[in-house]
Amino acid sequence: MPVRETDLPNVGRKYELDLATGGRLSVVIGHDGTRTLYRQPEGGGDAERVAELTGEEARQFGAVLGGAYFQPAESETADVPVGDARIEWFDVDADSPLAGNSVGDSAIRAETGATLLAIQRGADTIANPGAGEVIEAGDVLVTLGTREEQRELAQRVNKDSDA
Repeated sequence: MPVRETDLPNVGRKYELDLATGGRLSVVIGHDGTRTLYRQPEGGGDAERVAELTGEEARQFGAVLGGAYFQPAESETADVPVGDARIEWFDVDADSPLAGNSVGDSAIRAETGATLLAIQRGADTIANPGAGEVIEAGDVLVTLGTREEQRELAQRVNKDSDA
């Protein structure tokens, strides 16, 4: 499902996606930072304005759509389009050995093989956190790795987990 991109002179840029359920979803990102979402019914017809979001609202909702807030239960059986890898979310408890340590000192990739994609901290998402970023209790680590790498990471994140 490719996303089509169109420049809109003096307005901004439009992105369109044909939906598997029919119709089309479009977002216009204005030069002023607003994002306006439209839904066009199957077979053409007039597009209906669905919502207008600020830049911050769009980023927060984008994190929701990308899965940073919720991991569906069916992920154990879902096919992941990156080979044997899968995305996992790990809650960092106050007694986690990683809490209070920097990403670099935690050596997540070196010791487990899993890649830290992001840290979800409350309403904020720290994408591709640097080595100096400190992992805090209450953070959610978003990682990519094979099932075995994720099991090893789960054991490191919370020593008492039965991963």
